[in-house]
Amino acid sequence: MATCPHETVNVLATELHSLGVKEQDKFYRGILFDCDLETAYRAHLQLRTASRIQRVVAKFAVSDLAMLQTALKNIIWPNWLRTHRVFTVRPTLADLNAEKLGEETIVTSVVESIQKSAFLKSPPKFNPEADNPITIVLFIRNGTCMLGIDTAGRALHKRGWRTPGHPAVLKETLAASILMLAGYCGDEPLLEPMCGSGTIAIEAAYIALNKAPLIHRGKDDFALEHLAGFDRPLWRRVGEQLREQKRSGLTAPIFASDIKPNFVDIARASALRARVEKYIKFSVTAFQDLEPPTPSGLLIANLPYGERIGAGTIDQLYREIGQVINQRFSKWRVALLVPNAAPIHLLALKTTTEISLLNGALPVKLLVTSSHWN
Repeated sequence: MATCPHETVNVLATELHSLGVKEQDKFYRGILFDCDLETAYRAHLQLRTASRIQRVVAKFAVSDLAMLQTALKNIIWPNWLRTHRVFTVRPTLADLNAEKLGEETIVTSVVESIQKSAFLKSPPKFNPEADNPITIVLFIRNGTCMLGIDTAGRALHKRGWRTPGHPAVLKETLAASILMLAGYCGDEPLLEPMCGSGTIAIEAAYIALNKAPLIHRGKDDFALEHLAGFDRPLWRRVGEQLREQKRSGLTAPIFASDIKPNFVDIARASALRARVEKYIKFSVTAFQDLEPPTPSGLLIANLPYGERIGAGTIDQLYREIGQVINQRFSKWRVALLVPNAAPIHLLALKTTTEISLLNGALPVKLLVTSSHWN
């Protein structure tokens, strides 16, 4: 099972289909899917828009504590957990009947079930305060419990290359989602003005190079590497295959700019850690001074929000952004991520698509134009 924000489930489904996963069952914030072990390993390294991946262990009816405890007794925990690992339990109770069971009671029941299992050595220890414990996940809704194990460990937006220092970073998974929603596949020039920490440009480079986004996470960084049945040789082979599939260069250039030199330095440092710095042309440039670096392409930007620049100047800034796009980028496609509360009308853009998304807890829209108007 792969999870993601509700708004990008279809994007994730497309990614899974590209991995050869045909049997999919979409739900509110994710997708259930069947695949072999090799494809599962590929998914952990290759999915750009998934938040987490979980291995479903059991699915069963539950209406009271007795039913839960009976179902837990049927799980052969040594098939899933290793003795030397610590674990935690994270229940999600999605309706009033589920809430009646009580989170604490559910956690205690799972812990007791694991500790009473027939491990050859001492069972795994429950320690929710440990660093990166194995997480047992339960989702209970409409009298059904889905129990799984988080196989990602750290959230999948944590690629391992971000340089700290920017006050308003965009999650890597959201950046990849908006690139895919805008139709970017690496075959056209891309410009990210107001690049901030450079997340969009870096994710664009990964897409253009056909580079697996999580290929540089370190050894033992994924939770699946610490579960029973982990196939280390297969995992290494999948990683090697993905490295071989990476393209040697770009077919179209990528540009990124920001008015603040320190933000450009942060973006360049992150690109260097992501091993794509040589593929992105960075510059210190205000949006108002932008000129098209090529005759056509895709301009994509995460526009600043009122609290970042001050409410008094937001109207003027949006007017200027719209003027620059209309007057200088008439042959470019444009995709702008803007908050719902922003003065979008002042951009004066003729958008062909508006897609509702969430940037953290903030409702935003992705405004997309086709090749521009006259």
